[in-house]
Amino acid sequence: MQPEDIFRNPYLLEFLGLEEKASYTETDLEEAIINHLQKFLLEMGRGFCFEARQRRITFDNTHYRIDLVFYHRILKCHVLIDLKMEEFSHGDAGQMNVYLNYYKENESEKGDNAPIGIILCAGKNESLVKYATAGLAQKIFVSKYMTNLPTEKQLMNIIKEEQGKIK
Repeated sequence: MQPEDIFRNPYLLEFLGLEEKASYTETDLEEAIINHLQKFLLEMGRGFCFEARQRRITFDNTHYRIDLVFYHRILKCHVLIDLKMEEFSHGDAGQMNVYLNYYKENESEKGDNAPIGIILCAGKNESLVKYATAGLAQKIFVSKYMTNLPTEKQLMNIIKEEQGKIK
């Protein structure tokens, strides 16, 4: 299997039970995911094993935190997830690339494949995603999350988008 066959877009996170409100913090979203970890793993798909939350990595005495770390037993690699409350930005891809390079060099074991990054964001511009992630040595997926089930119209748009990718 290839990573493209496993990761989806969007992820439906309505089971988190987040109230309708104007804004959430990344901590709110992360806390809800951890509290509903079993359901989150089922939504992510087969093969994910939880490894860490707020995994700290350090460069020259500066600390960074990776929101969620999983190991994918089928792909035989780490999967790093960065949660974003806003639309995807090109800086998000650079940040994830740093995390992936660190994990590849310092955390991977013999026999592991290169780590993969997933940026879960509130929205994304496909063109920006394409240009921000093209040419990177690491696999980075940018997926939208939805905290409520989509309306019928939204669901039809998602299906049309996915059908367009198949052609």
